[in-house]
Amino acid sequence: MIPRKRTRPKMGVRQSTVIRCPSHLKFIRSLECSIKDRLATLGTTAHECSGSIEAAHVRTGTNGGTGMKPGDNWSLPLCQRGHRHQHQIGESAFETCWHIDMKAIAAELWKRSPAGIKYRRDHP
Repeated sequence: MIPRKRTRPKMGVRQSTVIRCPSHLKFIRSLECSIKDRLATLGTTAHECSGSIEAAHVRTGTNGGTGMKPGDNWSLPLCQRGHRHQHQIGESAFETCWHIDMKAIAAELWKRSPAGIKYRRDHP
């Protein structure tokens, strides 16, 4: 008699910890650009906010990976030009340039977002 093929136990399949919340992204897009107030403070006219508001995801020090978008809880509002600038020069240079902490802004918006509050209540 020939032995049957053995079945290996499945490796622990983890549930993704990356948060996807379209309602939160809609909330983010309803806000003004995160660097708009910084323009007047820094006394610069080199950058003017233009275009629609986009949800810019913070990648550095978050749950994103190579080729993997971070959770929606790590997003902040940037105008099209600002978002493009963020990707062109990199996050740390962008934060230095505009004197902002992208991660802190994103965390505070997630904390205050009605969608974020609902998400945390429904996903303990």
